[in-house]
Parts: sequence; C-alpha cells; structure tokens
Amino acid sequence: MTREILSQKTKALNINLNKSIYGTIAEIGGGQEVARAFFQAGGASGTIAKSISAYDKIFSDAIYNKNKSGRYVSEARLDKMLSKEYNELIKYLADKRADSTKFFAFANTVETINFKKTNQGQGWIGVRFQLTHNEKPNDVVIHVRLMENDNLLQQYTLGILGINLIYACFYYWNKPNIFLQSLMDNLSRERVEINMARMSGPELKYVDNRLLSVQLVKNGMTSVVMFDRKGIVHSPSDMLYKKNVLVFRGSFRPITYVGFDMLKTSFALFKKEVGYDKPNTVVLCEITLNNLMDEGDFDERDFLDRVDILTGMGQNVMISDYREFYKLIDYLSNFNIQKLRLLLGLPTLLKVMDEKFYINLKGGIIEAFGRLFAQNLKIYVYPSCTDKDVIINLSNIQVPENIKFFFKYLQECGKMLDVPNIKKPWLYITSHQVLEKIKNKDSDWETMVPKYVSKFIKNKKLFSYKD
Repeated sequence: MTREILSQKTKALNINLNKSIYGTIAEIGGGQEVARAFFQAGGASGTIAKSISAYDKIFSDAIYNKNKSGRYVSEARLDKMLSKEYNELIKYLADKRADSTKFFAFANTVETINFKKTNQGQGWIGVRFQLTHNEKPNDVVIHVRLMENDNLLQQYTLGILGINLIYACFYYWNKPNIFLQSLMDNLSRERVEINMARMSGPELKYVDNRLLSVQLVKNGMTSVVMFDRKGIVHSPSDMLYKKNVLVFRGSFRPITYVGFDMLKTSFALFKKEVGYDKPNTVVLCEITLNNLMDEGDFDERDFLDRVDILTGMGQNVMISDYREFYKLIDYLSNFNIQKLRLLLGLPTLLKVMDEKFYINLKGGIIEAFGRLFAQNLKIYVYPSCTDKDVIINLSNIQVPENIKFFFKYLQECGKMLDVPNIKKPWLYITSHQVLEKIKNKDSDWETMVPKYVSKFIKNKKLFSYKD
C-alpha cells in the first residue's frame, strides 16, 4: 500500500489537533522556521507550550551553557537544548497535565550558508518525546547537510524537515524505514542530505542504529554513513573533521589474515608517513552498498555479522554507495581532512587504471584521476603474488601502454606508495575461499583468519557456520 505524502501544513495541523501532544520548540542559528509552521497551520496553542529562538551566541551560551569544544552547531549543544527544554516542561507542567499529555521538546542548531557562500550549510536536529503518558522519553537525533545555494531556501527546507521529524516521532516511531523515508516528504536530495540518524529510549530499544544508517544510504538520503569501533553512529563531519584518514575498502566477509595484514602494515606506513597523533587519526573500513546487496537483496544479518567482526577488532566502519573511488574522494573532500590515504590491493589498482570505467566522463581517465588524486591524497598499494611465487608491486607491475608514463609520473610524485613488510604466505588467502570452506565444513578455514575472527564466527554461528 502506497503511503500518502502529507503536506507540511497538514502534518503541522494534525499535530496541533492532537490534544495529547504538547511541547517546546527551540531553534538557534540559521533554523528559525519550525515554530512558524505550527503557528501558520492554526491551532498551535494546543501544541506549543513555548517557542524560543536564540540567534546571538552570547544569549545561546547564557541559556544553554557554553560547550567545552566551543562549537555551537554540534550534537553536544543539541543535547543541552533538548535536556533543558524537556526538563522545564516536566518541571512546570507535569503536575497539571502529565496524565493526559505526551510531552516533547524539539531543538535544532544550524549553520545556513553565509552571504559570501563560503561555508557548507549543516546542522543538528532532534526531538525528545514521550510515547506514553508519565513514562521516560525517547530521543531521535539527525544530522543534515543543506545543499541549496541560498540562505532563504535552506531555511524553508529546515522548516519542512522539522515538521516531518516531529510528525514521524509520533506517527511512524514503530516503522523505522517509513520513519526515515517520511523525513524527505516534500523534499529532495538536491535540497538536503541526512547523513546520520540515531534513535534511543525505552520504546525505541528495538532499533539497531547501524541498520538505520544503512537504510539512509539505501533510501538515497545520503551517500555515506559511519560508526565507530563501538558501533555508535556518528556524522561524517564529527568523524573526519581535521583528521588524518586511512580508508580501506573491502567485503570483509569475513576479514582474513591478508585483510588483517593489509590493515596492520598500511597503518604502520601511515603513522610513519603522516606523523601519528591518536586523537586526530581515523582508520575506516569501507563496505559499499553494492557489496552489501551482491545478490540483489540487503541481508541485514550478513551486514551485522561483518560489522560485528570489524568493530570487535577495534575498527571504524563506513558504508557508501560510491563504486568509483574518485567519487568517494570527491565526497570526503567536503570534510576538511588533513591527510587522506587510500589503501588498495594491487588487483584493485589495476581495475582503477582501466579506462573503460571512465567513458562517461568527458575527460576520461585523466579527469577521474585529477579528481581522485586530490592535493592531500596518496594511494597505498598492497602487493600481490603470481602463481610462480613472484611478488608484484609498483616496481614491476605491468600497466597498459597508453597510461605507462602517467603511472610513472604518479609514482615519482609520491602519489602512490608500496606497502612494505607484508606477510607473503598470506597473499593467497581470499574471503571467498574462507566462505566456501565454512560452507563445506572444512576446518582449514580457521588457519586463514585471525584467531579472534574464527572464535567469533564459531561462537556466533556466523556465515552459516555449523559445528
């Protein structure tokens, strides 16, 4: 059954006419439109206990206290806003109407595009809300990038998105994917990108935020989502801002000894080459949506199996819908990364060098590589081995004749580096071999993956493992 797409005014009016929903709207920075939408719809006195708009930073600090980071557009500031506004509702109104009211506090802290158009519009939006009278509240928090090139248009977009979010919290809370899809009602990806969503609370415990993140990519609401080594979802800007970043794309189904060695040896090179500063260093294991949907359908269990292993090994995970590496680098260039390194196996590098993948670009492979090799990017190349036991690396790789000089130029400029100190005996291992051996109950697979991985697979019965 097709879901009806309601207008912003209809959603606001429906909420206004629902006598059990009552709360506060707090907006600081560029987002000042959500309260206005409720008032324009009519009947807002039945919904809005208080609306507050704090544009000046000094007033904002006075109301919500200054963050340690000093950042006004941040999740920490949003959380302070939600806590203060919701606690005030309970303090002043609980005795009078708690038995008949589901309280909510909506907040946003947003940076819209400036007059000179030198910044990226983005912000944090959240709702703290009750689904049951007199019960503890739930939280939904999202991070957005505003894509329009006009301040006023971005404000209109924020107004629609805010109403969509509040409406979804009360009417779609038990249908996570419909919840997400409804956030884009009367909007488009050209106007806004939602690159982080997190749900929590007593009635939202059933939601796995990692699956929620993948749905953002699958629904076309963003191209990249990230979560840390603890499985906690973060916005890309928080994960990447002013960091040194190493990206390793793979299927990780499961990660083998060769994958483990790729991470270990490339990270050693990374630390040596860029200078190691732990708080400012991020390693990301990237899985593409195409890889997750290899057989046409998204297998939630298979996805979580892979992520559980990676995060169990202390790795951060990134999901993207970028097949082409140059598009991934284009995206990552939005986040003020200090130094960016891309880890590729040699067979993958050869595919990247294949001109047929760039026929849709006017400049062909030259354009693609101009975008790929951004000023702060280098490629780390992990070698392979021939059937005759010969190591193949950048010094002896055979590349197509028409790009030979281009390839040599990239090497001489230091844009491509061999990963040293690799484990030669592991070069023959593939994830496909491991999966086949697990399927056929061949215990030899345990010699092909790290001990932690084999133990995890056996204990959790992952990848169809059977005793």
